[in-house]
Amino acid sequence: MKKIILYIMAIVFVLNATAQEKELPPKGGKPKDFKLPEKQTISLENGLELVMVPYGAIPKATINIRIKTGNIHEKENQVWLSDLLADLMEEGSETSDAKSISNTMASMGGNLNIYVNSHATTLNTNVLSEYAGKAIFTMADVLMHPKWPASDLDRLKNDMKRSLTIRLSRPQAQVSKDFYAAIYPNHPYGNIYPTEEMIDSYTIDNIKQFYKANFGAKRTVVYVVGKFDASEVEKAVKETFAVWKEGPEVQYPQATPVTKHEVKIIDRPGAPQSTIMYGLPTIGPSNPDYLALSITNSLLGGSFGSRITSNIREDKGYTYSPYSNLQSNYKTGVWYESADVTSQYTGASIEEIKKEIYKLQDSIPSKKELSGIKNYVSGVFVLQNSTPSGIVNQLSFLDLHELPESWLENKVKNIMELTPEQITEMTKKYIKPEGMTLIVVGDKEKIKYQLRETFEKDSLEK
Repeated sequence: MKKIILYIMAIVFVLNATAQEKELPPKGGKPKDFKLPEKQTISLENGLELVMVPYGAIPKATINIRIKTGNIHEKENQVWLSDLLADLMEEGSETSDAKSISNTMASMGGNLNIYVNSHATTLNTNVLSEYAGKAIFTMADVLMHPKWPASDLDRLKNDMKRSLTIRLSRPQAQVSKDFYAAIYPNHPYGNIYPTEEMIDSYTIDNIKQFYKANFGAKRTVVYVVGKFDASEVEKAVKETFAVWKEGPEVQYPQATPVTKHEVKIIDRPGAPQSTIMYGLPTIGPSNPDYLALSITNSLLGGSFGSRITSNIREDKGYTYSPYSNLQSNYKTGVWYESADVTSQYTGASIEEIKKEIYKLQDSIPSKKELSGIKNYVSGVFVLQNSTPSGIVNQLSFLDLHELPESWLENKVKNIMELTPEQITEMTKKYIKPEGMTLIVVGDKEKIKYQLRETFEKDSLEK
């Protein structure tokens, strides 16, 4: 019995000590400034740039060839044409087929990935340091001399159509499709999904024409980050890319987003949840207010401890994973709140989101609350830059948004200098419910009256 009592007392002691530790966590350290590693930039006569960044101790090199063209240069009837181009490029060059290229890259400790986003088409690999130059030769061959095998086109188009069908069967894709179409009605940013008929219409000639119109040295940057022989890399880039055509100048069609108070329901009969996107156009990273607005987003809905998340997830239990996002585009941006909410609480969820926005507009947050958010964002930022891929992403971010390196190096300092008053000012200036578009995918019969009451509308769009 004595042993049992002593055992219980020991457990109580440990639990009490643990509880005290939880109540008094150690004070966090001061966020450190980010220092961009020393880099070397070399420009070829045809306009191509080589950016080399020695970094880390692991004997590997990240090679990222980024061409400044992507979905943003597609016409209205060409959605995902650049993605199909990238898929076909992966099938091989004029001298090597896909299997041969795969084997070559594997022998160097890596593999070749080609992918597309709104602003860039990227060829990427991570190889052992001694093969950096050889990898560049292989990647340059694929980029500059694509074979465009017609025999593979139908298979790739069928794969693309299957992917499209699967994506559009999900409410998250459905809501995104209509949300961006409403915000950017006359720009590629608003055309995020093609139709099957559109995909069927694409030909090898379409792909070749897009390549000819948008690819070339002037739009290309070769990033090499990690451990490598700089002279060998420079020699490889010059020997491969010096003869490439200059191609078009760098140019991104600038969007004119639409701000409007619109509500649209996409009917999903029987759905137990409503998927919502609720937001409006804002600013891009080149705007001086962007950093302050990004911290405002983190406090309002963009972090796990944010106000909207605490409200509709923790307090109300309307949803499991709500989040807000400040999405960056060229010279523009979008703020939105997204969530999958229980159908019966669709209207109530929107009300609570609006309530938190108005509350932040009307009352200045405490220094303690803001300090926690600033420490969190600063810490995440530094962690994101602790890998070669992270450094490439930051450098390309600066390039796209035409920002100086000081924007990165002073980011932590500038975050820490933000005041609670600025957060309220940003909310008033940019996050205005009266100008927001709301798209909802859900059971229309269950939610239409909730939304009608919430927005005092007599009717909703079909």
